[in-house]
Amino acid sequence: MSDNKVQIFDTTLRDGEQVPGCKLDTNQKLIIAERLDLLGVDVIEAGFPISSPGDFISVEEISKLVKNATVCGLTRAVKKDIEVAAQALRYAVKPRIHTGIGTSDSHILHKFKSNREEILKRAYDAVAYAKTFVEDVEFYAEDAGRTDNEYLARVCEAAIKAGATVLNIPDTTGYCLPEEYGAKIKYLKENVKGIERAILSCHCHNDLGLATANSIAGVVNGARQIECTINGIGERAGNTSLEEVVMILRQHPTLGLATSINSRLLYDTSRMVSEKMGMPVQPNKAIVGSNAFAHSSGIHQDGVIKNRETYEIMDPEEVGVTESAIVLTARSGRAALAYRSKKVGYELTKLQLDDVYDVFLTFADKKKEIIDNDIHEIMKVVKIEAPVEA
Repeated sequence: MSDNKVQIFDTTLRDGEQVPGCKLDTNQKLIIAERLDLLGVDVIEAGFPISSPGDFISVEEISKLVKNATVCGLTRAVKKDIEVAAQALRYAVKPRIHTGIGTSDSHILHKFKSNREEILKRAYDAVAYAKTFVEDVEFYAEDAGRTDNEYLARVCEAAIKAGATVLNIPDTTGYCLPEEYGAKIKYLKENVKGIERAILSCHCHNDLGLATANSIAGVVNGARQIECTINGIGERAGNTSLEEVVMILRQHPTLGLATSINSRLLYDTSRMVSEKMGMPVQPNKAIVGSNAFAHSSGIHQDGVIKNRETYEIMDPEEVGVTESAIVLTARSGRAALAYRSKKVGYELTKLQLDDVYDVFLTFADKKKEIIDNDIHEIMKVVKIEAPVEA
């Protein structure tokens, strides 16, 4: 793998589906998995096979369907989990078992009622056992964000010795600041023996709104896989948003990092996942929200009409959006009104525009947004003839 390639590990069908009310059936999962493969993700985490018969079937069917991406199944550091995952993945062209255990003192003491040495042994044994079924084994150190770096490095070394090909460093609770998470990845890159034999992976949660920032800090400091979801859905406040990290790396070429994602499918994929999961995309969501390329302020509209790059750092077509939206509100200026009027067929002189604008403001003060039908009504008030032929 090229050193500047960042693999995209999509966990929409596993971590994303853990959102209350977002349960998918097998057919829905297959539709989304097929789209993720087309989108160009490197790894699809298809589910947690031992969690339910339905999840097992879904992972098995996705394994049969997907031809390009690696198909991954999650397990705990438990032999039965690993055996079931291996069975579910048996049809995959490129199977991966994702196994691991909590490594923070909080998890070791309260969740496992254990000690560091025992957790170290369980981590090694889980990876070694998974390695007997598949060549590609990813190890996750749950709550790595709150794990002491020196101990975390020891766990990572044990996982590599057991055969791990990927080391997942989750900020499970979304606690880390970007500089802290980046420094953690840098520490592991510089202090884990055998690290050249494994890929470091970022799996960040959004409890403090820092998932995307932390993931970018991670890859800047040497990680080469980002674990994320479409629309940033996931447990609690969600996961790292796939569309955000992909476009950040694309918009900042000086980072020297790239993905294999076909960005022109992002908007459509976002809508597909939203529909299948019944999870609306917030209008102000970066990249794929309905307002991401919409302008309602007169100053902004005037700038965008003159030159799109005045207020847009991305061409909307890059992410599959047809064009920028000029939204008419009481904050809009004459330039926006003339632009939208022309779109529906009215070529206005400066004097006409002044008259139309005065009437427009009276309409706009009563409505949140002026739509095309309203423009026609405004023109009737000013007695401007019907639209010219296109």
